[in-house]
Amino acid sequence: MSKEFNIPPVVFPNGGNPGPGIGPGVQQRRPTAPFQPPRSSNPGIPFMSFDADAASSSFSTPQFASSTIGGGGVGFEDEPPLLEELGINTKQIYQKTVSILNPFRVKPDLHEDADLSGPFLFLMAFGLFQLLAGKLHFGIILGWVTVASMFLYVVFNMLAGRNGNLDLYRCVSLIGYCMLPVVILSAISLFVPQGGIPIMVMTGVFVIWSTRVCTRLLVELASCGDEHRGLIAYACFLIYALFSLLVMF
Repeated sequence: MSKEFNIPPVVFPNGGNPGPGIGPGVQQRRPTAPFQPPRSSNPGIPFMSFDADAASSSFSTPQFASSTIGGGGVGFEDEPPLLEELGINTKQIYQKTVSILNPFRVKPDLHEDADLSGPFLFLMAFGLFQLLAGKLHFGIILGWVTVASMFLYVVFNMLAGRNGNLDLYRCVSLIGYCMLPVVILSAISLFVPQGGIPIMVMTGVFVIWSTRVCTRLLVELASCGDEHRGLIAYACFLIYALFSLLVMF
């Protein structure tokens, strides 16, 4: 014996029939679209709209200049040489060196622009020849050049008085360039027996050579030095005789 229940009828708003698996009393919900980010109101910014096509069409490959930077730069091919940037003029050093080699025709105008590149090269060569002779004198050479330059600078300006225009930088440059005969002496002494008469005679000749060249350059380039030529030559002789002692002993 079955018992009957009175169930009210189910009325759908759209008038459709329920799908399979949907029981009575359950209202069917309409499917909604998945979440989508809001589109940007500014069409000039495509990456805010998440539109791949718009983004790919709005951006282009950046173009870089190959020879200029910032519109006013200079390319690598227009860069000056490294020696020129460092202030080293190899042609001028060569001309000064050639003028020192001839003690009877010195050109003072070449030494008006003082530099330390040539003197440093000569001093390093002097120390290298001394090293080949078994003497480590690099520190002594640089120290003596500094003291000798200050000595000659003080002596010359005391002789010239207030009219003297010799500066310390030019003094170091002249003493360094006039060291070339002593450098040649140190190279020749490697093949000459030490302590003999030949090396003493050669030392005297090269010291007088350096003294003559340095004295003439100082007198020609600095004012009020002609009347004190003898005293200036004596000071230069003491300086180069002191360096020649490193070669002899």
